[in-house]
Amino acid sequence: MLSIIERLTESGSLTLEGLSGELRVSPATIRRDLADLEDQQLLRRTHGGARLIEVGHDIEIELPVQLKDGQFREAKRLIARATARLIRPGRHVVAIGGGTTTTEVARLLSTRHDFTIVTNSLTTATQLAARPTLRVIMTGGVMRPHSHELVGVLAENTFQAINIGTAVLGVDGMTAVRGATTHDETEARTNGAMVGHAQRVIVVADGSKIGRVTLASVAGIDRIDDLVTDSSADVGELEAIRAAGTRVHIADSP
Repeated sequence: MLSIIERLTESGSLTLEGLSGELRVSPATIRRDLADLEDQQLLRRTHGGARLIEVGHDIEIELPVQLKDGQFREAKRLIARATARLIRPGRHVVAIGGGTTTTEVARLLSTRHDFTIVTNSLTTATQLAARPTLRVIMTGGVMRPHSHELVGVLAENTFQAINIGTAVLGVDGMTAVRGATTHDETEARTNGAMVGHAQRVIVVADGSKIGRVTLASVAGIDRIDDLVTDSSADVGELEAIRAAGTRVHIADSP
């Protein structure tokens, strides 16, 4: 299904026959995938094909977490490993937001001892649930189906009640001027509460997110201590981020 969205993003509309030929799957399979994507409001089916939903020239469609997981997988693994190395061992409170890269960071931290993990991500909590060496705190809140995150006042209150050593934040966009941004304003407020009560903030973002600005602001560049990205990130934007005082780490090897 990710391939369908990628092709639609490039062309705006596609035919059933064309998709079937390009992806080498049957028309029946394409019809099922198009129906699923339409249910998620990611496209609109047309007679004989599909088109993107019009959301405005400067607004991007937010992919569900199950589709995001397949994008830039190797880069995300490298970023997660580099991030885990930045977090010191020993007794420590780590807040982890939602996202496919942050989930991989959580997996790598799952063997640590004396860690308290605070998260509003159902995916991350599930990843850590069976680890006896960790203390896991799950926020309350309303679940966002796209990201499997708990957001809203209950989640914000949990983050505000805890003293966080390190916050690991996934974002949809990161620039020197706009800082960290995401697609949803409620999610942005919840992540902002996490950032506001952290001594150190690490943003994890693959290169496609660098230089991108999305709808809602999470944190200004002055609140972000470290950015971990990969070598595909825009070099000029990384230099601007460094100049603003954020440490930049390039994860380009295992």
